[in-house]
Amino acid sequence: MAYYDDYYGWKPYVSVAIRRQQAAREVAKLAKKGKQTSPVVIDGRKIARTFWGKAWCDNLERYSDYANRLPRGRTYVRNGSVVDLQIAPGAVTAMVSGSQLYRTEVKVSAVPKARWNAVCTDCSGAIDSMVELLQGRFSDGVMARLCQEQTGLFPSPAEITFTCSCPDWASMCKHVAAVLYGIGARLDEQPDLLFALRKVDQQDLITQAGKGLQQTKGPKAEKVLDADDLSEMFGIEMARVAKPRGAARPSKARTAGRMKPRASAGSGFSRTSTESVAPPKLKSSTSAMSATRRAAISKRMKEYWRARRSKK
Repeated sequence: MAYYDDYYGWKPYVSVAIRRQQAAREVAKLAKKGKQTSPVVIDGRKIARTFWGKAWCDNLERYSDYANRLPRGRTYVRNGSVVDLQIAPGAVTAMVSGSQLYRTEVKVSAVPKARWNAVCTDCSGAIDSMVELLQGRFSDGVMARLCQEQTGLFPSPAEITFTCSCPDWASMCKHVAAVLYGIGARLDEQPDLLFALRKVDQQDLITQAGKGLQQTKGPKAEKVLDADDLSEMFGIEMARVAKPRGAARPSKARTAGRMKPRASAGSGFSRTSTESVAPPKLKSSTSAMSATRRAAISKRMKEYWRARRSKK
């Protein structure tokens, strides 16, 4: 056995209780040096309980590349062997308690921009708030799109690389597997870390109020009467409204087309005994009216009210 240990570099088996004691001592030393650790704590048998944590773990288990090593990782993460786990954009660093304390690093590539845009487009209008997003409360269709193999938010084996300081030469050691499951457990508590890890902005998935709706069109400029025209037509003072800078001046067509006033009965205006000029009849507001015609009516109304004032 000694020959086997020396030749292959294996350490003697260390029980879980002893590993925890060793890890506690190492963590205490780090704390004295000012380093804060964040252990992964599993309550019960379930590693993840929310949508984001479960989706991460399910994504790992769907790939045959990881099939042989993942079971040992589940055992390690459940018994508290992951004594520190830090998630940053594109990378996860961790310390795992084994025969000694091993340092592990997992790198996850960013979601390609084209793929992220496609995900956001497909989920457009289906996620209404950040709370709904982080709690995973959305339709089955959105869940399926986010979890889509190769084209969703979760990484494939080709997008994950890892290293560990342990002597195990396997492509994925049990310490790395424990860290990968530890990420799922951490996403239960802080799902926003997944977006940071994949270097995307979760706000892109939130539907903006009124986004994509056609804006209501207002009346065309040439179909709106100026305040001066309304004041003269109806004999009242209109409140002045400040015009925005750069507003277009009234077209010369408004002052063109002079027409003499003509008397008309039944115009809809009340008359007094002193009136000698009847107001002109206005066409229905729903009928089309050219600029020249409006200018003519405006002119006639101005002269009508001017005549009324001169009689008083």
